[in-house]
Amino acid sequence: MKKNIAILIVVLIGITYGCNSSVKEENNEISNAKPLPSSKESEHHHSESDSIELNNGAKWKVVSEMMVHIRNMESDINRFSETKHTELKDFTQLGTNLQKNIDLLTSNCTMDGKAHDELHKWLLPYIDMVDKLNKSKNNDEALHTFEEIKASYKLFNIYFE
Repeated sequence: MKKNIAILIVVLIGITYGCNSSVKEENNEISNAKPLPSSKESEHHHSESDSIELNNGAKWKVVSEMMVHIRNMESDINRFSETKHTELKDFTQLGTNLQKNIDLLTSNCTMDGKAHDELHKWLLPYIDMVDKLNKSKNNDEALHTFEEIKASYKLFNIYFE
């Protein structure tokens, strides 16, 4: 719960200041953020704010300069899935490649408004998953995280184009 509140704080900061900060700065903000006191009201509000919404029933358009990096990551994930890698070093290499594309994605962010906000609802948990993949200590942990990353792309493709 504390991590979710910290992520919400980072999203709000990102909305206020835009995407031009690096992923490392976002991760530092997450780790340095002081969680807000827990209450049923804040938990209810937080869960609503984390839910990605459609654009009046349609998918949100992601600018092409950013979409190229998102699709590169998705292609890396699909190729990795097809080859059935099972060694930790393979997962770590994938995580390194994904992180490079995350860095490119965030440095090329030109989106604003509601589309930007909705993309961040997907992107921040995705960044955490890639970080978790990179920090995996064994094959089972890496495989589980990889499956979460794959599932996050199914969610992405429901809400964005």
